[in-house]
Amino acid sequence: MTTEVRRLRNYIDGEFRDAVDGRTLDVVNPATEEVYATSPLSGPADVDAAMAAAAAAFPAWRDTTPAERQKALLKIADAFEEHAEELIAAESENTGKPLGLTRTEEIPPMVDQIRFFAGAARMLEGRSAGEYMEGLTSIVRREPVGVCAQVAPWNYPMMMAVWKFAPALAAGNTVVLKPSDTTPASTVLIAGLIGEILPAGVFNVVCGDRETGRAMVEHPTPAMASITGSVRAGMEVAASAAKDVKRVHLELGGKAPVVVFEDVDMEKAVAGICEAGFFNAGQDCTAATRVLVHASVHDAFVTALAAAAKGTKTGLPDDEDVLYGPLNNAQQLAQVSGFIDRLPAHAVVEAGGHRVGEKGYFWAPTVVSGLRQDDEIVQNEVFGPVITVQSFTDEAEALEFANGVEYALASSVWTKDHARAMRMSKNLDFGCVWINTHIPLVAEMPHGGFKKSGYGKDLSAYGFEDYTRVKHVMTSLDG
Repeated sequence: MTTEVRRLRNYIDGEFRDAVDGRTLDVVNPATEEVYATSPLSGPADVDAAMAAAAAAFPAWRDTTPAERQKALLKIADAFEEHAEELIAAESENTGKPLGLTRTEEIPPMVDQIRFFAGAARMLEGRSAGEYMEGLTSIVRREPVGVCAQVAPWNYPMMMAVWKFAPALAAGNTVVLKPSDTTPASTVLIAGLIGEILPAGVFNVVCGDRETGRAMVEHPTPAMASITGSVRAGMEVAASAAKDVKRVHLELGGKAPVVVFEDVDMEKAVAGICEAGFFNAGQDCTAATRVLVHASVHDAFVTALAAAAKGTKTGLPDDEDVLYGPLNNAQQLAQVSGFIDRLPAHAVVEAGGHRVGEKGYFWAPTVVSGLRQDDEIVQNEVFGPVITVQSFTDEAEALEFANGVEYALASSVWTKDHARAMRMSKNLDFGCVWINTHIPLVAEMPHGGFKKSGYGKDLSAYGFEDYTRVKHVMTSLDG
């Protein structure tokens, strides 16, 4: 049976459009390796059109009241709930993710996050007025920055789109959003839902490849560029944006340390770390990828973690018994495979380490022990279902190993010693520290890293404020 190939289109100024020059990209289902759609390969003319639409729509959207923006975002959240099954199907085809987990682990937080920012829209305020010089009153205004160019990744296409457009729209900005070239389907569907609610031009979607994203960032119209992606991509965006002093919001890679002390509840820790390391095929910047275990329990922990990995399943989206689906694309499969092929002689593959099946980009849950701090697989982001394990002797060495990478997004500490947990959370150089858990996120709390993991925050009031600018207004009391 031949799969019907659908045609996806850009969404610009309130209407769906093909690329001006008619170029397209094939979109592949990673679970089957079959082409299921084509999407526009947008060029400069398409980017120009989207930016012009967003710029034209900005003054009116900026001048809406917070209550009006809140109402619109609440309608968007309702639409996502009403069309949840369509979104789930599109996202699963995009990514190969299990349908059940997409239904329970992505739709509810996405809807909640949109509603959070709907509420935040009504908290857009500066400090109260005051006199800081005789005869003069100062007021601080928070204003939207303008048009926002946003580039979303392929690991969570729907959710990362929400993380970008929801705070931007809530603050009164207009948006041009580009999904990954491998996962445009759910974003195009989202555009249609949002287009029924927002005025034309407020929210635009431009599909394409790396060059399309570069054209968006380099375009003179946006006041801000936001990207979730690789360190390489983030550095390119920052360099490009510097040419005309655009604001930049970067959520980049991660290499999360998971520090396990000798007093840990072994069974609970193994279960939690296994799930946090393999969920979404490890394609998560906060994934529990780098386990550091106290020497006294190292061997027992490795044995238990390897057993848990061997009991973890990957498979097709409609299989209710799997934790994760395939890697997103052939290039990602080659990257994960390459890390395993290049392992040093002292490394030991305790579980997995191989592709699963001959069709689809599936990789077995993998645990690698015997590693040293300077090994490639310890220092660099694998972005696959691979957990590495190292041994440490004391708290100081644990911190040295944990902080000894270029990434600084997320981390976790597993111990029953409260004082030790507090010391570790203080000294771990990461934007998020979990204690006796790993990976939960809530809309009210900020998500973002340090060092080469980027800067700026997603979620929370901090993420909302990133999409605003601060203006000082001073007036004379003498008339």
